[in-house]
Amino acid sequence: MKIRHIPVLAAFFLSAFQISAQQAGCPDRLAVNYDPEAIVNDGSCRYNPANIAPLGSLNLDAEISETSGLIFRDNMFWTHNDNTDINLYALDTLYGKVIRPYPLTGLTNTDWEEITQDENYIYIGDFGNNSGNRTDLKVYRVARQSIPGNTLQFDSICFSYPEQVDFDSESYDSDFDCEAFIVSGDSLYLFTKCWASNTTTLYSVPKSPGTWDAKMRSSLNVNGLITGAVYIGEKRVIVLTGYSEKLKPFLYMLYDFTGTGFFDGNKRKIDLLLPYHQVEAITTTSGTRFFITNEAFSYEPLIKNRQKIHLVDLRSFLGDYLGLSVPVPDNLNSFIISPNPTNEYILVQSLPELIPADYFLINISGQIVKSGELESDSSVVNLSDLSSGIYFLRIGTEKRHAYKIVKE
Repeated sequence: MKIRHIPVLAAFFLSAFQISAQQAGCPDRLAVNYDPEAIVNDGSCRYNPANIAPLGSLNLDAEISETSGLIFRDNMFWTHNDNTDINLYALDTLYGKVIRPYPLTGLTNTDWEEITQDENYIYIGDFGNNSGNRTDLKVYRVARQSIPGNTLQFDSICFSYPEQVDFDSESYDSDFDCEAFIVSGDSLYLFTKCWASNTTTLYSVPKSPGTWDAKMRSSLNVNGLITGAVYIGEKRVIVLTGYSEKLKPFLYMLYDFTGTGFFDGNKRKIDLLLPYHQVEAITTTSGTRFFITNEAFSYEPLIKNRQKIHLVDLRSFLGDYLGLSVPVPDNLNSFIISPNPTNEYILVQSLPELIPADYFLINISGQIVKSGELESDSSVVNLSDLSSGIYFLRIGTEKRHAYKIVKE
C-alpha cells in the first residue's frame, strides 16, 4: 500500500509545533513586564498605578439624579434611574440635556442598574441587590424598533445565582449584587458587585426569555465595587466603572482576551480623578473616548456632588493596542506630555523604570510654581490653578528631561 499523505501529515505536525512554540508572556508595551518576544498573551501583564482626569464634565438634569445606566444609540445618549422611575431618557450629546423621556409602560423598576444593547434589543438589568435578598432578579429585553413607539415590545429573562444559599445577609454585605453587564453572542455577561469581598464574579445567562441559572465563569480581584460596563466586541475591549468603599472612583480595562475569557487578557485599573463621585455607568462613541455618569451624592456639609456626565480619553492607554498612531514612551522618548497646549491638565507618560520621579514646573521668570512626584507611568498634573502662559516642566533632579508647556 502506498502512503500518499506523508507531506500533508508533516505539514500538519510542523504547523502544530509552530503554534505550540509561540512564546507566551506579556505583549503590552505599557506593562512593567513587557516581553517583546511574546506572541501569546498569557494574562500576566502588570502595570504601575495610573490615574486620569476627565477632559470635561457637564451637570445633568434633576430628573435623572439617579442615573445608573448609559448607552449610545442613534446619536444620542440613553439613561435611566435606579429608583421606581420606568422612563428611558434620551440625552443630547453636546450638553447632556434631556431631549425627552420615553415611558417603558408595562415594566417595573425594582432596581434598574444597567442597560446594554445589541442589533435588535435593548436590555435593562433589574438586578440591583444591595441587601442580597432578592429572588426576582431579571433583565428586560425590549425590541429596539419599539422605542419610540406606541406599543412597547418586551419580554423578561429571569435568573438566579446557584451559589447563593443565604438570603438573610446584612445590607451592603452580599456578594450577589450586580450593576454591570454586557451582551455578546447568545448570552448576557454579568459582572457582580461584591460588597463583602471587593471582587467581581463573571456570570453568563442566555439572552433568550425564560428562567435560568446564571453560570459562574471566573472571578477577579478589583479591590472595589463594579457599577458599569461597556463592551467593544470587534476590538476585544471591556471597560468597567467602579469605586472603592471610600468612594474613590476607577476604571478597570480588560483587553486583548480571546473569546469570552474576559479576565484572561490584560487587566489594568485606572483611578479617576473625581473624588467622592459615585460613578454608575459608561459608554463609548469611538472606542477611545468614553462617557461616564455619576449619580448625585451628598454628605453634607462636606460633600455635595451633582449628577454629571464626564468625558475621558483612553487613547494613551488603549491606543497602542488598538493600532492607533499614539506615541509610546521608549528609550529615545522617555517622557510624553499631552495635551500640549492644555487648559487644565497634562498627562505625563513615561517608561515604568523611571518612576517615581520628582517634577518641577517653572515659569518664564525661572520661578518654581509647582512641584511634586510622578507616582505612575501615566500621571496627571493639574494646571488649572496656573495663569495662562509658557512653562517648563523639568522631570528629575539631573535636568536631563525638560519640556515646554503652553497653558491656554
